[in-house]
Amino acid sequence: MSEKIATMALLAKDIAEFVPHRAPMILIDRVIKHQQDSLITQVEITEQSAYFNDAINGVPNYVGIEYMAQSIAALAGVEAHLRNDKIRVGFLLGTRKLLMHQPLYQLGHKYQISVARLYQEDSGLAVFDCQILADETVIASANVNVFQPQDTQAYIQESSV
Repeated sequence: MSEKIATMALLAKDIAEFVPHRAPMILIDRVIKHQQDSLITQVEITEQSAYFNDAINGVPNYVGIEYMAQSIAALAGVEAHLRNDKIRVGFLLGTRKLLMHQPLYQLGHKYQISVARLYQEDSGLAVFDCQILADETVIASANVNVFQPQDTQAYIQESSV
């Protein structure tokens, strides 16, 4: 974990600089704010948004868990940049206390995703408090459990045996 706070110049970089995903699977648009152990990202819903559904004129609410997971990945990516380290893959293990207060993310709306590290082990296991906000109203929240191994390839090979 880093004690440095990212500069606005660093946060202005393309979101692809911080997450191990590639288009079209990068679902969040940008990093807004970084503090120690927390990050705020943003997504704007357009007709080009991944999982956009014409029938509901938006993105289904269950995609919110991936917005949260990618925001956690972006926090790890910002911290990696601050340490001059490489971006590593992480794994979403599950959620607790998941609440979704609306059925979809609406076309033309912007949402902020707030993630705050509650706990992290040296092994890479961590728990985050996550919220999705429309304006300043919480519309989804969860505790998200993730795992980021030091060596992803070794972890995958070990897990497949």
